[in-house]
Amino acid sequence: MIWAVWAPLLAPLAAVPVARRLAALLPPRAAALLLAGCAAALAVFSGAALVLLAVAGLLKLPFVAALGHVKTALLPHDVAFGMPLGTLAALLALAGTAAALRILLGHGRQVLRARAEVARVAGAGDLAVLPDPGADAYALPGRPGRVVVTAGMLRSLDAGERAALLAHERAHLAGRHHLLLLAADLAGCVHPVLRALREPLAFQLERWADEAAVRAVGDRQVVARAVGRAALAASAAPAGRRPAAALSAVAGPVPRRVSALLGAAGAPRGGAWARRGVAAALGVCVVLSGAAVVDATGDLHTSVETAQAADGR
Repeated sequence: MIWAVWAPLLAPLAAVPVARRLAALLPPRAAALLLAGCAAALAVFSGAALVLLAVAGLLKLPFVAALGHVKTALLPHDVAFGMPLGTLAALLALAGTAAALRILLGHGRQVLRARAEVARVAGAGDLAVLPDPGADAYALPGRPGRVVVTAGMLRSLDAGERAALLAHERAHLAGRHHLLLLAADLAGCVHPVLRALREPLAFQLERWADEAAVRAVGDRQVVARAVGRAALAASAAPAGRRPAAALSAVAGPVPRRVSALLGAAGAPRGGAWARRGVAAALGVCVVLSGAAVVDATGDLHTSVETAQAADGR
């Protein structure tokens, strides 16, 4: 168990830079799904490894062993079954769980507060216009999702740019992008290395929405102009506080997004062989991490069964 249980905790060190590299070679939608899925999978495997270490350590406690009818003397004498490591793993697992709960509760409070504010203003369909002279626009998740835009932002754009901006925010709602970003935030609570996936994921989600806006309005230059002018307006006349859970067209590295929009149809750089090679490397990291969890779980189960059988004789 000792070797297998370490693999899921070490795998993110190799997988995260590989995932970031692969995301840069993929179209925005595929890149965002890859980053979110990779973060979630590696977090699950890392969390499982911590739980296995914690359980193995707890089995060394006499009252826990008695509850499970386990003879502690017959448990393996490797480090993975030691009390110090088990205690540390349990503390890390509890700390990660507490951090994840704080994020979930904070996300829920922010969304509820923002939706209560939006419910008091005028709007049509999924659009809500805040009477704020500052400039801002964002996609507010919920049932149903709302596109929130300030009066100041509407005054800053022409008709085509407004259509592009609203299409961008609607793409965030349609793709449930807030859930992908939330998955990355929660993954970072389990393993700190996974936090490095959040920034590229946020960028790819904005690029995904940019490309959806291009398909909606049919003009890349209009979308690029809308993104640039909206960001300038928001920086010159900031509006009230935007919920952290809301995604916005004015967020992220705007110059990079505009450059991508004005490039060769937003196509990512890198050949097919490069993508396949990097994807294979990432696949190996994730698959080995999952296989190691399965192997460590089997080893722990076998060790416990052996100690239980001996205790019953």
